[in-house]
Amino acid sequence: MQFMVIERFKNQDARAVYARFMEKGRMLPEGLIYVDSWVDTSYDRCFQVMECEDATLLQQWVLQWSDLAHFEIIPVVQSASAWKHFHD
Repeated sequence: MQFMVIERFKNQDARAVYARFMEKGRMLPEGLIYVDSWVDTSYDRCFQVMECEDATLLQQWVLQWSDLAHFEIIPVVQSASAWKHFHD
């Protein structure tokens, strides 16, 4: 299953997040797959697509970063799958 993760940097401090990333990497638990990410042009938020079969892995990952960001996690499907769901 895929998830859209909206990460809002606390105190609008993207530097702290990038510093930890450079030091420790993504710190993903085994079974959680990073797909891709985008950062808004104000550097306040990051939008990530993650993939896993067990959503509790996302919570484990969020705990590693919760001092630096707030997270919203939304289960998503690709548009083509949604189209098929409503047109079959």
